[in-house]
Amino acid sequence: MRYMLLIYKDGKLWDEMSTQEKGTIYQEAVEYSEARRPSGFYQGGEPLEETGTATTVRMKNVITDGPFAETKEQLGGYTIVEAKDLDEVLAFAARHPLVRAGLSIEVRPIRVGPPR
Repeated sequence: MRYMLLIYKDGKLWDEMSTQEKGTIYQEAVEYSEARRPSGFYQGGEPLEETGTATTVRMKNVITDGPFAETKEQLGGYTIVEAKDLDEVLAFAARHPLVRAGLSIEVRPIRVGPPR
């Protein structure tokens, strides 16, 4: 089953880290994920630009700059994995360098087929 891992960061805490700390955490995260690519577990992922660059589209063609709501945590990136079960994904997420750095990861199964 495929899962999407949504990676959230507290912008204030992230901004308090030095550029070197951020770079080290990012590199550890890349290495952690890429090590699982040959097995087919890690399928891809990317960091996202800051929420200030977001544009939201709502019903009635209303388009606004920025995220939908002010929140403490902001979506900072995503990862797609293919795992035998949820436990395998949770074990991967629990040891992820970004979690150790204070970010959080929401794990969501990717649904196949039409909306329910």
